[in-house]
Amino acid sequence: METVFAKIIRRELPATIVYEDEHVLAFRDIAPQAPVHILIVPKKPIATLNDASEEDCWLLGHLLLVAKRLAQQEQVADDGYRLVINTNSGAGQTVFHLHCHLLGGRPLQWPPG
Repeated sequence: METVFAKIIRRELPATIVYEDEHVLAFRDIAPQAPVHILIVPKKPIATLNDASEEDCWLLGHLLLVAKRLAQQEQVADDGYRLVINTNSGAGQTVFHLHCHLLGGRPLQWPPG
C-alpha cells in the first residue's frame, strides 16, 4: 500500500518522529488539533481498522500501549488525553493506513466532531 505514512516509515518524507520500534512509528501531526497531537502508525500496512484481522490483535494492543507511553512522555497522562482511530471517509480518515491520533494538552470536548 502506497501512502504518505508508508513514505514516512521508509524515511522518504520528513516527519518529527517521537517514537519507533520494529512494529510502530509515532510522529507529530503536521496540522495539530491540540498542543500534543501525535500519530501512531503500525509499520504493517493495514488500510482501515475494518481491514485488521485476528492476527493483528497483538499489533493493535501494542499500538495502545505505545500511546500510553507517549502520553506519559508528553506529560498529558495525568490530566487526560484522547485516542482516536478514524475508519473510512465518513469518519474523517484521509490517509488509508491505520493510525491512532493521540491528543492532549488542552481540555477536549464531548461529543467530538
